[in-house]
Amino acid sequence: MGKERKVRLCVPTANKPGSHRQRVDGVTLQRAWPWVCFYGLGAMIPSRLFSARLRLLEGMGRWTPSTQAVLGPGWLLPQHASPRLLSVSCADGAKHQEPRRKKLLSEKQLKRHFVDHRRVLVRGGRGGDGVSCFHSEPRKEFGGPDGGDGGNGGHVILRVDQQVKSLASVLSRYQGFDGEDGGRKNCFGRNGALLYIRVPLGTLVKEGHEVVADLSHPGDEYVAALGGAGGKGNRFFLANDNRAPVTCTPGQPGQERVLFLELKTVAHAGMVGFPNAGKSSLLRAISNAKPTVASYPFTTLNPHVGIVHYEDHQQIAVADIPGLVRGAHRNRGLGCAFLRHVERCRFLLFVVDLSVPEPWTQVEDLKYELEKYEEGLSARPHAIVANKVDLPEARARLPRLQARLGQKAIALSAATGENLEELLLRLKDLHEEHVANELARGRQPLRW
Repeated sequence: MGKERKVRLCVPTANKPGSHRQRVDGVTLQRAWPWVCFYGLGAMIPSRLFSARLRLLEGMGRWTPSTQAVLGPGWLLPQHASPRLLSVSCADGAKHQEPRRKKLLSEKQLKRHFVDHRRVLVRGGRGGDGVSCFHSEPRKEFGGPDGGDGGNGGHVILRVDQQVKSLASVLSRYQGFDGEDGGRKNCFGRNGALLYIRVPLGTLVKEGHEVVADLSHPGDEYVAALGGAGGKGNRFFLANDNRAPVTCTPGQPGQERVLFLELKTVAHAGMVGFPNAGKSSLLRAISNAKPTVASYPFTTLNPHVGIVHYEDHQQIAVADIPGLVRGAHRNRGLGCAFLRHVERCRFLLFVVDLSVPEPWTQVEDLKYELEKYEEGLSARPHAIVANKVDLPEARARLPRLQARLGQKAIALSAATGENLEELLLRLKDLHEEHVANELARGRQPLRW
């Protein structure tokens, strides 16, 4: 078994010497004074500092100590116990455990807590104070002032991040980093670090009722609050008529503002329709987005954006706007909250349910609501999509729908995938027209 080694305890376990035996749960324990010895461990542990619990190993039939319960002071284990079963280490409880990393949320979980408006109080960092001191050096009587200036406070900046999908991660209050105070020997304080707030693409920044920023392009930034200026040390006030200034100024507080953030979904195409028209099913059919689909109206309460991929590595973003109702421009059925996301869409897809009688009235009502909400919104380039053509009664209404509208409607079925190719080709044509118009105006088209 190898050579055994004993290490004596530093604390006695009884007032009087002596020893006796006691049988506990079929195991004979021996009490000794003043030292407690563990054979085969190669170490000695103070009895008052040692806590153990007898634990029966399955299939072994022997007892071993554990570091979770108390073993009476001065009690010994039988010497015939196996040294391999008796393992006590002080490092067992001090093992380094890595902190658990925060699990990334899926798209469905992010949309569950979708927030499209937020009130935020932002305050820039405070500037560091200036210092008033004089240079001290042997054999240099008049060293002069050498107090340094304080550092400037850090700004609070809003930055567009395309990985952020809503304003749910934006807090209600932000405080910038303060600048450091100045030091001796003309040492300037460090400036406060910049504080970036990640916001989704399409965030509108308002102060009161005034729009101060429109973050509608990737990488856009806006300085929400300026940091305070650092204070001046007495070295700054050195002049010909004042060779020993003692004046220093404190740092200035940062700018404080109350901003209102409003999200308007940015996408190339926006699908507009009444509730239960099949918009979410259509988005699932043409992209990898997974919005909730059910057989009852108002299944979609938040906009979803899906990316349609083409062979030439072209990508078109399509937004699923929640269902509108008649009177949506008067905020009926959260109409204004839903219509807000249509403003940033470059062209529209009017999704019509062919299973209802007189489906052409849906197109007229949708255009009316869009025009009442914002003038010229209904005149944007668009295409009419007649969904649920797989139903027998729906296919019979298709010729009459095209005759009443005076233009061709794309008849398809999102459930079966019938005629989706025609929609994808029409979607690509609308996107190419949009790109050509943007380049003709000297503007960069939206790239997803």
